[in-house]
Amino acid sequence: MNERDVLLNELAQGMRPISEGIEWFDGLGQEEQSDALLFLRHHCVQARAVTEDAPESIRRSGLRPTHTPAVLISRGRIDEQLGKVACLTPLDERRKAFRLLIAVLSIADARRRERFCSGGCSHWWHRLPVA
Repeated sequence: MNERDVLLNELAQGMRPISEGIEWFDGLGQEEQSDALLFLRHHCVQARAVTEDAPESIRRSGLRPTHTPAVLISRGRIDEQLGKVACLTPLDERRKAFRLLIAVLSIADARRRERFCSGGCSHWWHRLPVA
């Protein structure tokens, strides 16, 4: 667990506003942004994101359905599409990808917490202190 991991999980759990996350993301170099997106993609898959999460994730992220990350996540297997979203390279697309992946993680992890962790678990991110 490091500062980045805590921040991203706090964003996904609604403990921090997305505007704070975008400001943090924009302050990263291109390689660090790519690492953050790949981290998010991995955790979306680990949280068992499903294709049906796409419409709500797009809505929560504030993206239009025609934005590239939204189009990608809406087509095909979610794990493959999340990888494509995480690998977008133009800055404006990376920013959109960040917002979308935070939304996907939020939805998938909330479901995981409800179904598998409601009786307690060992996931450190499910024990973050509420600010």
